[in-house]
Amino acid sequence: MTPELFWTTLAALLTAALWIPYIVGVNQPDAAPSDFTRPPNPSLQKPWVHRAFRAHLNAVETLVPHAALVLIAHALEVSSVVTVWACALYFWLRLAHAVGYVTGTAGFPVRPLLFTSAFACTVAVGIEVLRLG
Repeated sequence: MTPELFWTTLAALLTAALWIPYIVGVNQPDAAPSDFTRPPNPSLQKPWVHRAFRAHLNAVETLVPHAALVLIAHALEVSSVVTVWACALYFWLRLAHAVGYVTGTAGFPVRPLLFTSAFACTVAVGIEVLRLG
């Protein structure tokens, strides 16, 4: 397994696990009731539960283009110091973003900086694909 695929696998596992805090939160005894005909209204949830929902959604939205570019790079046998570091950094930034988002400890400007830095990692992989592919 290439380093890029290793780090992207960890990012996918992180994203896959981010539904857990949200599901735990909406199933608390004091959570707003739901008959499961539609998703619970986030405004009726505790703030951390709403943040957990948004953190999961955000992780899914950012993983798709990142993983696609990593898979394209892999198929084209594009690998460089830039792609390895970008994939590793992407994982750590997304982990920090998720923890900070759910706990509420990463407000402005930290959370947007984490998000934008992870986006820059995705762009770096894309540029390497275009440059070396």
